[in-house]
Amino acid sequence: MARIAEITRATRETDITIRLNLDGTGVAKLDYPIGFMVHMLNTFARHGLFDLEIRARGDLEVDQHHLVEDTGIVLGQCFAKALGEKRGIRRVGSCLYPMDETLSRAAVDVSGRAFLIFGVQLSGIPLVSAPAGSASSSAAVSTFQTDTIEDFWQGFVAAAAVTLHLDILRGRSDHHKIEALFKAAARALREASEIDPRLPDMIPSTKGVLA
Repeated sequence: MARIAEITRATRETDITIRLNLDGTGVAKLDYPIGFMVHMLNTFARHGLFDLEIRARGDLEVDQHHLVEDTGIVLGQCFAKALGEKRGIRRVGSCLYPMDETLSRAAVDVSGRAFLIFGVQLSGIPLVSAPAGSASSSAAVSTFQTDTIEDFWQGFVAAAAVTLHLDILRGRSDHHKIEALFKAAARALREASEIDPRLPDMIPSTKGVLA
């Protein structure tokens, strides 16, 4: 059976629709108003081999928190729905991912228990980029609030009901730290979500359920 889920979440703050195929090829189609998150979500799809479609709008006139956090929530809901009763999955996955000076680590248990460890030290300084096609240093700039990354993963973990440990073991650049985390998390989730060919019909728990 195809492990595909589509969920829409609409509130007074955000309107998000996500379609997720766990057994894809890493194709992402993103209609998303925050450039840095487009980069991260593309990276997540590619390294997890997840097909991912997202259409999102939010109250960016307030700040980026609501949209980024709610994106994590909806993506987590899609994971939970696509996995169903989790029959046959490997359940646990991990990845140690090097990116230049940065080394990230992700470990996940699709346990039915929501818990996040976020061992990441970011500077708190927003990432800044000039608009596409801008040649002037005085042109308007867009920024990304790096503190929302923890909110994204907290939302994901709560909605997906997984235990997730994310750590930066070393690094300098906030961009590299965040990107390496998304790559490591994607690969860990990919491994945990894969069907174990030795036990394709068994729920991987002594309890008989993962809920």
